[in-house]
Amino acid sequence: MWPRSLRARLLVAFLVVVAASLGTVGVAVLLVGPGYFADAMGHLPGDPMGEAMSEATLAAFTDAMRQALIAATVIAVVTATVVSLAVAARLARPISSLVLAARRLAGGHYAERVPIDDTDELRELATSFNEMAGSLEATERRRLQLVGDVAHELRTPLTTLDGYLEGLEDGVVDPNPETWRLLRAETGRLTRLVADLSELWRAEARELPLNIEVIDVAALVEEVAERSAPLARSRGIRIDVAASRALATADRDRVAQIIGNYLSNAIRHAPDGSAVTVSTSASATGARIAVADRGPGLASHQLEAVFERFYRVDPARSRAAGGSGIGLAIVRALAKAMGGRAWAESDGLGHGATFVLELPPA
Repeated sequence: MWPRSLRARLLVAFLVVVAASLGTVGVAVLLVGPGYFADAMGHLPGDPMGEAMSEATLAAFTDAMRQALIAATVIAVVTATVVSLAVAARLARPISSLVLAARRLAGGHYAERVPIDDTDELRELATSFNEMAGSLEATERRRLQLVGDVAHELRTPLTTLDGYLEGLEDGVVDPNPETWRLLRAETGRLTRLVADLSELWRAEARELPLNIEVIDVAALVEEVAERSAPLARSRGIRIDVAASRALATADRDRVAQIIGNYLSNAIRHAPDGSAVTVSTSASATGARIAVADRGPGLASHQLEAVFERFYRVDPARSRAAGGSGIGLAIVRALAKAMGGRAWAESDGLGHGATFVLELPPA
């Protein structure tokens, strides 16, 4: 039965190699060697003294070769055993460390890491394990943060609803139209939050149905800008479209959703009476859409943070005025699902911001 442990397998492999080598040498020495030895002695046929000496010499030669083979076998077996145990220990030590680390990782210790070995294969294995552990740790950290953020976001509307419902039950709050409007607004916030979370989860899990086709990005930008114009005009904001012809391979409705999200954010943060610029361009890497505003801008550490769930550029902004806080997270997930990229650019605080979407070329 083939042994299971690495040490035993290496030992058997070394012994098999030793046995094959010694067998080959034994065949060569004991079967072929005596003939060559007799020819080399050069005794003449019919010489009784020469034949007697030849037989005695051949017997001595054969006996010496047999003893030499026995000694070589013992030395080879001992050497193979020592070398196999040393090599097995050298290989088994980092593998055992990986096994223990994997068990701890499976038990929830996501900070577990293994030392990097000098051997190429083991170094690659340890590096891959550490990268996997780091990814799992980051995922778990995001999961815990998401649970806390969702609990925090749900707490405010639920507290408001509970307070008003209790007031209505006790007769402290009048059931007038204003009260019903407030209650409807809070339930609307909860509905939007749940819907956005569901869409974000599906986008990140690549479970959103996508209708990938060749789209005219410039024409789509003009359509979305026209739909957003009434919201911008209510604050005296002008939407300037600088659309050059660009074709992309993407889902038309999802791209329109991303552009709409960019525009609504730009209008929300742009000063009254300013302008928001939407531009398109084509390059070797794909079709690019950029939405620029003249708002408060972003610091360097905020360029990535704005795409995180529930991140607020302005902590004082309420969710009622600032949305659910996961729109840009949905944007990045949608862009990635379509094979594109989404990112933000800014020259710093007070210099406005530009949000960019790049899609695969047609």
